[in-house]
Amino acid sequence: MALPTPTASGMPHRAGDFSSLCAALDYAAEGDTGLNFFAADATMIASMSYGELRRDAMALAGRLAAAYPRHARIGLVAETTRDFVTAFIACQYAGLVPATLSLPAAFGGREAYEWQVSRMAATADLAAVMAPAELAEILTSAMTGLDIPVRAMTGADLPDASAPLAPHGEGDPAYIQFSSGSTSDPKGIVATQASVMANCSAIIQDGLKIGPTDRVVSWLPLYHDMGMVGFLMVPLCAQMSVDYLSPSAFARRPSTWLKLISAWRATITYSPSFGYELCTKRYRGEELDLSSLRTAGIGGDMVRSDALSAFSDTFAPMGFDPRAFVASYGLAEVTLAASFAPLGEGMKLDMIDSARMQTSGRAVPAAEMTRPGQTRAFVACGRPLPTLAMRILGEAGQDLGERQVGRIQLKGPSLALGYFRAGEDVKPITNDDGWFETGDLGYWLGDQVVITGRFKDMILWNGRNIWPQDIEWVAQHVGGKNISRAAAFDIEDRDGTTRIMLLAECWSRDPEVRAALAHEVVAATRAATGAPVHLELVSLRTLPMTSSGKLSRSGARNRYLAGGFADLAADDAVAAPVAVATPTRGA
Repeated sequence: MALPTPTASGMPHRAGDFSSLCAALDYAAEGDTGLNFFAADATMIASMSYGELRRDAMALAGRLAAAYPRHARIGLVAETTRDFVTAFIACQYAGLVPATLSLPAAFGGREAYEWQVSRMAATADLAAVMAPAELAEILTSAMTGLDIPVRAMTGADLPDASAPLAPHGEGDPAYIQFSSGSTSDPKGIVATQASVMANCSAIIQDGLKIGPTDRVVSWLPLYHDMGMVGFLMVPLCAQMSVDYLSPSAFARRPSTWLKLISAWRATITYSPSFGYELCTKRYRGEELDLSSLRTAGIGGDMVRSDALSAFSDTFAPMGFDPRAFVASYGLAEVTLAASFAPLGEGMKLDMIDSARMQTSGRAVPAAEMTRPGQTRAFVACGRPLPTLAMRILGEAGQDLGERQVGRIQLKGPSLALGYFRAGEDVKPITNDDGWFETGDLGYWLGDQVVITGRFKDMILWNGRNIWPQDIEWVAQHVGGKNISRAAAFDIEDRDGTTRIMLLAECWSRDPEVRAALAHEVVAATRAATGAPVHLELVSLRTLPMTSSGKLSRSGARNRYLAGGFADLAADDAVAAPVAVATPTRGA
């Protein structure tokens, strides 16, 4: 039976000090490490060393260069396969710009997928789309009217010709990444070779401190920056072997993720909180050895400390060290990562009084005077990478100090070039001073940043700011194993008043359990926020997600207003008494 590529490269380790992805692969190809692809049952589907990747990519690059002009944009449907990775790297050697496209499963239906991927293709003005054979028909349908050909991911249907290669250099674009919130108006983020190299080297040298004995396992989608940059480009720039499991295989058998870590002695992995939660809920007593794992990263969405604690409790007997947890913060506009918590220290929780934060704008530590149900746990997401400047601003644009909640801005060499839209100049992502407005809210806790939510998701009720995450957190905390995902948002009633909605996915089908749960959640969210919350329990896996697996509150709101949950929740609607809460005294 074939074995995965080894952990040791056999070459002197270089920590991302390259000018381009092609330069990084040219070096990694001299060693023995590479990429391995596994099925849901943990059997290896394919393996390729970096040397084999370079050979195959350069062969395909010649044919691509003969077919398309330099800097033409090529859409790549980002399956977790050898063919996709080869095509992505081939674009780098051919001087083309790949634009990663998500899979149909990310949008929950063919019609929604076709609509979304066609908008992405039009926005990026693609010259072609390359897709696996099983998706060729749906992609061809999606491209109807756009005059964009659909090619085989292998390049088998490209003209039988070859042209000299023109690899990307430091000043060239690297790829187009559609942001995770790209739904009705796709944002194509143009990452450059320079921005990618700046972020990768900072992650390798400072964020994760990667060395020659590290090995990574990932189930993250390659159409999302955490999967693409974190688990393809970073390993490539650090000459690391990667063991891949596709997102769909992970969803079927979450334990396979842990089995691969155990079997191949991986030292680094990453997941949003829900990935750890899924492993905990579906664990069936398999034998595992997780003692090799020095970094269990959390990113891609709000960090949920309860889910991580449950994972730690479940897998500690299998050698998992809770100090391996590393919270981080990032976004596609900064290539990937902006901050990392210190390695080897585990989660740093900050228990705050959520009611006082709503009224005062300060993250006031919870104390004896904090009302029951109004304590909220936030996880510190670490210090900004040395190559990035971060600041938190108030409403008047002033720098905020310790525990003052404000808008997060970033500045540094890993920022993307801008947003691409067909027929327009690339729109810079920064203001005139070079700062990028992230849209996130947070506060300083010493020298670490704590993320509290998105500005656009904030609920304004009776003159108070209420974080939807506070409501969702209470629902999941009170509901325990019966509540899966939850989405809170506001709508306007016919009389012009604001109604706070909470949609919660419920595991139980027992009417009595659901009724009791609904009343408990409504009472708890009212106690925590001081505001009435209208709850509807909905079926599992019905809340919409972004292409990267994040909860889409705007999508949930739009679907609710369109009546999309009516048949799922008619018998489970519970409203809190509509009354004006007495504002909690501010800090």
